Amino acid sequence: MRVTVLGAGSWGTTVATLLCRRDHEVLLWARNPEVATEVDEQRSNEGYLPGARLPARLRATADLERAARHADLLVVGVPTSAFRQTLELVRPHLAPWIPVVSLSKGLERDSHLRMTEVIKEVLPGRPAAALTGPNLAREIMAGQAAASVIATEDQTVAAALQREVARGVFRVYTHHDVVGCEIGGALKNVIAIATGMAQGLGVGDNTRAAVMSRGLAELTTLAVAMGGEATTLAGLAGMGDLVATCMSPQSRNRHVGEQLGLGRSVEEVLGEMRMVAEGVRTASTVVELAERHGLHMPIAQTIHDVVTGRIRAADAYRGLVRAVPAGHESEPG
Repeated sequence: MRVTVLGAGSWGTTVATLLCRRDHEVLLWARNPEVATEVDEQRSNEGYLPGARLPARLRATADLERAARHADLLVVGVPTSAFRQTLELVRPHLAPWIPVVSLSKGLERDSHLRMTEVIKEVLPGRPAAALTGPNLAREIMAGQAAASVIATEDQTVAAALQREVARGVFRVYTHHDVVGCEIGGALKNVIAIATGMAQGLGVGDNTRAAVMSRGLAELTTLAVAMGGEATTLAGLAGMGDLVATCMSPQSRNRHVGEQLGLGRSVEEVLGEMRMVAEGVRTASTVVELAERHGLHMPIAQTIHDVVTGRIRAADAYRGLVRAVPAGHESEPG
């Protein structure tokens, strides 16, 4: 099989590495020609995966048309802000039948669409799936065990993709609840900013645990309102991804929150980051979706207020730990 992975960030490069088998020709597309050359000639991607040695079978290119024409399977790992445009650029050169897998965890800003919905709009007629779960790229590249979920409505396609992606101690499960899996992957980034703020402010593990627990309730509520299943969010695509992203120092969104908790501005923090922290953009979209569905989501609302500069992180956190009004302290499921 000829596989193309669009996006040479840490996760895109990691998935491309996982797909490098004897019977696969894997081509990694990098927007930056220097990154493509480094992958091709030096077998490394130091900007995103420092110290990692990439397989000799992995090839790279900065030519998007070449990357599209190569694909029997297309995997898309570009930021959500560039997702639709990238698909539109590859569409004229892409075979009509190939499956398309999203690695991107977020929502389209104006349309509020999930990434598999964007795939279906831009590349109609092609099977669309999402790969999601607690997947920290550096740990997987180091050979540590991990588990992920491939979510698509067509379970025949899911099983086929499962066989292609699973490798060694990287275990892949199939799931039919695409809505729940994608909403879990998107909203956990917002909750990770909240727990990162707790770390930066030094408020303690008890408070962080409370925010994570209530954050899980918020993302479950939104997923169900959008047609997902509550049980999905108790698994890898919900709680698993949430725990990894909130607790790991490798998490970009947790890092953003921690720096905000230390008193820095969001512009300053993002300006020094090479990789995208999707939770900053997702916060506004989630607040709009909550309003549309009539949901009370105080953590998401507060993070939105912080990243848009309406309130300071220190003030926001005092609000977060008192988000439930007095006299309404019951904990819904």
